[in-house]
Amino acid sequence: MSAEATQETKCLVTVNGTAKEIDGPPHTNALDFLRGQGLIGCKEGCAEGECGACSILVARSDGQGSRWTAVNACLLPAAALDGQEIITSEGLGSVAAMHPVQEEMANRGGSQCGYCTPGFVCSMAAEYYRPERSSQPAVSAGDGEAHQCGPNGFDLHALSGNLCRCTGYRPIRDAAYALGTPETEDPLAARQAQPVPEPPATDIQRADTPTGDLGRFRRPTDLDQALQILAEEPDTVLLAGGTDWGVEVNIKGARARSVLAIDRLAELRQSRWTEKFLELGAGCTLSEVERQLAGKVPLLSKLFPQFASRLIRNGATMGGNLGTGSPIGDTPPALLALEAELVLSSIRGNRMVALEDYFTGYRQSVREPGEMITAIRIPLPLSELTSFQKISKRRFDDISSVAIGYAVRAEGGLITKARIGLGGVAATPLRAISTEAMLEGKPWNLETIRAAAHTMGLEGTPMDDHRASAEYRKAMLAYSLERFYAQQHSRCAAEEGEQNS
Repeated sequence: MSAEATQETKCLVTVNGTAKEIDGPPHTNALDFLRGQGLIGCKEGCAEGECGACSILVARSDGQGSRWTAVNACLLPAAALDGQEIITSEGLGSVAAMHPVQEEMANRGGSQCGYCTPGFVCSMAAEYYRPERSSQPAVSAGDGEAHQCGPNGFDLHALSGNLCRCTGYRPIRDAAYALGTPETEDPLAARQAQPVPEPPATDIQRADTPTGDLGRFRRPTDLDQALQILAEEPDTVLLAGGTDWGVEVNIKGARARSVLAIDRLAELRQSRWTEKFLELGAGCTLSEVERQLAGKVPLLSKLFPQFASRLIRNGATMGGNLGTGSPIGDTPPALLALEAELVLSSIRGNRMVALEDYFTGYRQSVREPGEMITAIRIPLPLSELTSFQKISKRRFDDISSVAIGYAVRAEGGLITKARIGLGGVAATPLRAISTEAMLEGKPWNLETIRAAAHTMGLEGTPMDDHRASAEYRKAMLAYSLERFYAQQHSRCAAEEGEQNS
């Protein structure tokens, strides 16, 4: 292949109502593409999806209609937006005709240097248009911890991925809580009644001018085509939300000769309940799974608010978080406690692998060349005593030092089943097998918990790093079991109080 750019199909995205052609190298992210179009409200602050200065709105499917979803433009390849519609801060309004979000930010003093403001405005607009927004004082963040919702139903976690270093957050919060509901003639609100365009088949090939290597970006038409490509080119990078791969591209300069976008494959976005299991599509984002489950899996409900930020959860997928094989991913501990199984698919067919058998080493797994995770299955019925605990330096939007998922069943005062998933204490996520054995068959009381806590502190092979020392991780493991017991008793006491009142 010569160094000259070649293009198999045109790559078009609708930006603020105007079709734009994406003609850069396949690794070009949406942020750089938009700034190249003169839309410089979109900023780069961290290039890792942690500051939100680059956030934009993307029209995502919501059943029959669509919803405006805030995502990090720095992580998504521009080519991944082929055929889609996006809105930047410039597209929301102008100085002469400001959008309600922009107007409230201005009125309440929510901007000083202005660098982060366009990103805040886009994330705030996504929450402004959220169909479920209603007046409620608080939403549970898991295990009794609550995060704030305003009197207008605005969930402040919508801004958890946006960082401001000079204003202070009170005027930004005030602006969020001052927002009303969208007017009936608001074109962006009306747009949500329409479905998103069908994803086009995409195939672009271009030479990466710094290296001369060929770069290819493809979006297959269906799962069969994706599996065929993967069988022929097993080194192809699978792209869903880009929340992991985007960091590799931006920070480490990673380049792939072949990238396959699977985020909009219908076969990976189907979830279903049966009598025996719940199946979650591996291509569903964390935010989509959260809406689909609507609290029906309490352990996952406790996980979601602690998984990065809303901006990341709007892009990150269940399958992607497992597929990276990271020992500090947040979903594995919870899914290990739920005894999840993975559906691995290839041109040879499907096979089931228990999650506890999936990880074989640091970022290594039993997944064979040509295979991809297509679904996650959680057996039913669910255990009634559950918790997800994440120990990190920040309360939210941080990488865990230790993460623990609990799913315990107790009958007649005895623990009949205990499943505990751990992250951050070994080269892979793992089950706390020894602690589980100490709990099962024992009385559900503090004496049992304290006896098992010592064993819990010895699980895994924790190490010293910049997030925590090995001794701290051991201490947190032991403490977490007692905390789990205290949480359950507090919850039961609260429920009894409500029944007696």
